[in-house]
Amino acid sequence: MPQTKLLLSLKDTGLKNTSYKSIGIHALNNTLGPFSIDIKSKERIAILGPSGAGKSTLLQIMSGLHDHLGSIEFLSKPIRQMSFQELSYKRAFLPQQHETAFNLSSELIISLGRVARDHDPELIKIIKESAKAARVEHLLNRSYQTLSGGEKSRVHLARIFAQLWDQSNGILLIDEPLAALDPGLQIELLLAILKFCQGRSLTLVAILHDIQQAIEHFERLILIKEGKIIADLPAHPAPHRELEILYGMKFERFTRPGRKDLLIPSDLRCSYTN
Repeated sequence: MPQTKLLLSLKDTGLKNTSYKSIGIHALNNTLGPFSIDIKSKERIAILGPSGAGKSTLLQIMSGLHDHLGSIEFLSKPIRQMSFQELSYKRAFLPQQHETAFNLSSELIISLGRVARDHDPELIKIIKESAKAARVEHLLNRSYQTLSGGEKSRVHLARIFAQLWDQSNGILLIDEPLAALDPGLQIELLLAILKFCQGRSLTLVAILHDIQQAIEHFERLILIKEGKIIADLPAHPAPHRELEILYGMKFERFTRPGRKDLLIPSDLRCSYTN
């Protein structure tokens, strides 16, 4: 059986001295890291943790968009030596916040995912297909500023789909991609993201708040608390003890024949049964 290729490697990586409060990290000792993480090709990894734990900053460091200590190698090359154009062909990053200062059309926002291409004869086709995959084809002619928060998130999801549309063996880094969406659309878009990555042999690393979605659809969990990784482990079977430590609350695990385990906070279960 062929060995899975190492795609992204962080060695003793953390933040340089900075104002941790200004970037929303509430670590007790004002540190982020050091982290040592190896990510293999085609893995599906969910990052979980309380608000302010450092999840978003860790994802920015992985993407090469944040100054850092230690070393990061992407595709066997130091990420500091890679230009943004070179990175854009194999790495797409969707942050949690994505406002624009200009009143652009949704179609133009999506096209920005292709801006690093010198010659792009398939541009129009890729924009339309990416919009369809993110369920925003009906918004292409709408002004971005008139969209709801959920619609804006989906337009930017289409943008990173467009960025990696014709690529393979790269990585998609997404920060809370399902926020501000109703439950039905959350599942629909999560499945679209998974299908997009699987069809292109892309690695997916996503910050999630929904524990059950992480258990159901991802194969590996990275748990981060107070700026430190407290566990890096398989999503199956559901690691409910580690999640209790992470969130400081009790969970009950229910096994379901033919399906992944179901985790429910104990207090929430009591409210259902009273």
